[in-house]
Amino acid sequence: MENTVTIKDVAARAGVSVGTASRVLSGSTSTSAASREQVRAAAAELGYRPDARARALRSARSHAVALLVSDVRNPFFADIAHGAEQAALASSYVTLLANANEDTVQQDTYLEAFLTQRVDGIIIAPQGEGSGNLRDIEQARLPLVFVDRTVEGFDVPSVTADNAQGVDLALAHLASQGHTRIGFIGGPMAVSTGRARHDAFLRSVARHGLDDDPELIAAGDFRSASGGTAAARLLAARRPPTALLAADSLMAVGALGEVRRQGLRIGRDLALVAFDDIEWFGELDPPITVVAHSARELGETAMRLLLEVIEGRPAESVVLPMELVVRQSSACRQATGEQPSVLLTPGPRPGTA
Repeated sequence: MENTVTIKDVAARAGVSVGTASRVLSGSTSTSAASREQVRAAAAELGYRPDARARALRSARSHAVALLVSDVRNPFFADIAHGAEQAALASSYVTLLANANEDTVQQDTYLEAFLTQRVDGIIIAPQGEGSGNLRDIEQARLPLVFVDRTVEGFDVPSVTADNAQGVDLALAHLASQGHTRIGFIGGPMAVSTGRARHDAFLRSVARHGLDDDPELIAAGDFRSASGGTAAARLLAARRPPTALLAADSLMAVGALGEVRRQGLRIGRDLALVAFDDIEWFGELDPPITVVAHSARELGETAMRLLLEVIEGRPAESVVLPMELVVRQSSACRQATGEQPSVLLTPGPRPGTA
């Protein structure tokens, strides 16, 4: 049943004025001890609960923030959400989680809701600018932080990973195994991470003297099915690749399924490296080599930046480093067939010592 007990009811039961009841229930000590005892007893007896919406209107703060992730089914974004949520709770904020489903229309639906609801700020992994709601939020000066992805033309703090470093670590490793024809399963060019990893792949291919055949690049949409479709296209090429780099974990899962459907074995017939280290990637047979960065840290850092903006403090964008975790999926050597040992390789930034 909806709670209909009001502060007027509490005041009447306690035998005090509404103003006195309000001061007691808001925590003020400018009342007598007897009044405080009477009001608290009346509130408990009636089952009174304060109206959070009214309190927010009076305080100008709701202590609620919104988090809009790209795909809640993706374990990477689930970890971002968990990191952000825990950081918010530690600062007495609650998090409202929403799912864009890798779709700008769904993103706009939630952004419109956030504009009309009282949230103190928004963290978003954007799909792109959409139809304008993202710009409306910026113009409304509602605190806004980008996580994992960015949108050109927006001057807001962001926390992202060093995509160029990650791609170069993967290609340097595969090149060291003798691979020259490396297939790339990229993300959509409309998304910043899709563009960044695609462009980094082209630069790294040139840097390491690898085959720059355009047929070695296939685009997906950061979902599993597209990874399988892209892998099928790459493996059907006149000269198929000897190794694959998937630009996110879900597309790597799709690629893995397609490789197995074709009767090939990862780590023996074909090498595979994936972006993002899903917890169970290390438990597969063979375990999957990954370009890793901490999704939880992305979420925690994004929430820290958002709370700084909410408090009116300057917030600087952050780029987190990546590392290569080498496992058996990239063990096959093109030339010699030798098996490298498993190792953990923290990676330098491309162009640095």
